[in-house]
Amino acid sequence: MKHALITGANKSIGFETARQLLQQGFYVYLGSRQLENGQQAVAQLHAEGLSQVEPVQLDVTDRTSVQAARQAIGQKTSVLDVLINNAGISGGGVPQTAIGTDVAVFKEVFDTNLFGVVQTTQAFLDLLRASAAPRIVNVTSGLGSVSLNADPAWKYYAVKTAAYGSSKAALNMYTIVLAYELRDTPFKVNAVDPGYTATDFNHHSGPGSVPDAAARVVKAALMTPDGPTGQFFSDDNAPETGISPW
Repeated sequence: MKHALITGANKSIGFETARQLLQQGFYVYLGSRQLENGQQAVAQLHAEGLSQVEPVQLDVTDRTSVQAARQAIGQKTSVLDVLINNAGISGGGVPQTAIGTDVAVFKEVFDTNLFGVVQTTQAFLDLLRASAAPRIVNVTSGLGSVSLNADPAWKYYAVKTAAYGSSKAALNMYTIVLAYELRDTPFKVNAVDPGYTATDFNHHSGPGSVPDAAARVVKAALMTPDGPTGQFFSDDNAPETGISPW
């Protein structure tokens, strides 16, 4: 049985990703910043007959919480096959201006969307190395594409998010560097844009469905050994190839 850890998995895309991996036969550690929310999410999955899941208190911005989660999961399994860095925050509404957005907002957003990913990934890398086919999926956004943000023809060109977009662009770079460092190993490290999806994150304004968004994340988590690494997948922004420009 393969094991997966998903951060920010108590609701929305993270929760649906957990559901779909459970349906694929995985054992899932459902990370949640508030343990009670994770317990409620797990109870719902259990009610659906999906029993191979348990909640883990995990605040990616808190080093102590990350280390405690690593210790707790390490006591249950010596191998982690999939890490999905899904936890993220927006930092407020749109527009999020470069001139007017307080630096405190930038720091808060980067703390979750970049630094949280870095310390979570580093904490669990030893368990991932023990897998025969380790997969790391970083959930990103088209708003983090520098190329698309600079293209007046892009359909979301007018949507500018100084803190959020910058954090996802930084996450994309981290994904590239991490994939490069692990290029001679069985790891597959990729960034996935789940698309503009109707969730609490955007006040349910997106046209995409949560199941479709989660399926994109799961596809990268199930990447075959001959599949790519160090890529930025986006069915929304690159419907023909599925590969987004950085």
